[in-house]
Amino acid sequence: METSTAAPTPAAEAATDTPTEAAADAPAAPAASPPRSLSPSRASDFMRCPLLYRFRVIDRLPEKPSEAATRGTLVHAVLERLFDAPAADRTAPRARDLLPGQWERLRESRPEVAELFADDPDGTRLAGWLAEAERLVERWFTLEDPTRLEPVEREFTVEAELDSGLRLRGIIDRVDVAPTGEVRIVDYKTGKAPRPQYAEEALFQMKFYALVVWRLKRVLPRRLQLVYLGSGDVVTYDPVPADLQRVERKLLALWEAIEQATATGDWRPRPSRLCDWCDHRSRCPEFGGTPPPYPLPVTLPVPARRTAE
Repeated sequence: METSTAAPTPAAEAATDTPTEAAADAPAAPAASPPRSLSPSRASDFMRCPLLYRFRVIDRLPEKPSEAATRGTLVHAVLERLFDAPAADRTAPRARDLLPGQWERLRESRPEVAELFADDPDGTRLAGWLAEAERLVERWFTLEDPTRLEPVEREFTVEAELDSGLRLRGIIDRVDVAPTGEVRIVDYKTGKAPRPQYAEEALFQMKFYALVVWRLKRVLPRRLQLVYLGSGDVVTYDPVPADLQRVERKLLALWEAIEQATATGDWRPRPSRLCDWCDHRSRCPEFGGTPPPYPLPVTLPVPARRTAE
């Protein structure tokens, strides 16, 4: 299995979420319904703020596209399409040439992203934004050699049901399989590698994917690899069964809490510094807002809040 030679060093900023998975989590219909599966993004939402999970999964409230997330989607599309070419043609110039076409396809499939540059009549901001996407794509060639890679899967949708009945799903950027059969799961991040204290949070998504592949294919992935295009770092982790069993227990506990909140309608906000970037701040009780009426029937009483004696 070809591996990158870049050393995994910590960087100052955390990476953005996988944009393809975020798109996959978007509901196909506006009607509210109880959650039926769990993805890495939604699991992270619930851990960060249960009320945010409710707004995204139960209420399905719209959110404005961001420049960072949209750029991530564009870069992912270019890196995926590059592997359509023969190995010898997978060059940086060819990847740059893919950017305009992939941007046009993205605008056609998601017209709302055009709003990002509605106040940019001369195209200056758009040009700078595309130039940054180009830099991210070019940096990838310093971290991996696509002429030596033949992924068995790209943008791979995985779904598995645990013995408990919990259904896990997600989209893996790339799956490599060595001639000897070892599996490597690769995820591209257009942000910077996280600080050491946040490294475990970044690996949670990868361990989630590894668990799904393990349960689905009965094969334990040999390596998990995060490629941070924003900082030029490659972080790898080799999981063992005990790692993934711990993740499974954590997900089962999360799902139990989600089911309890769904039944009671009790979705508590959890304030953090991320609130400054939340699209739903105006609806949050922590900031004087009022959530929309709960759209699902309440079947269990809401636990009484304790008051100080």
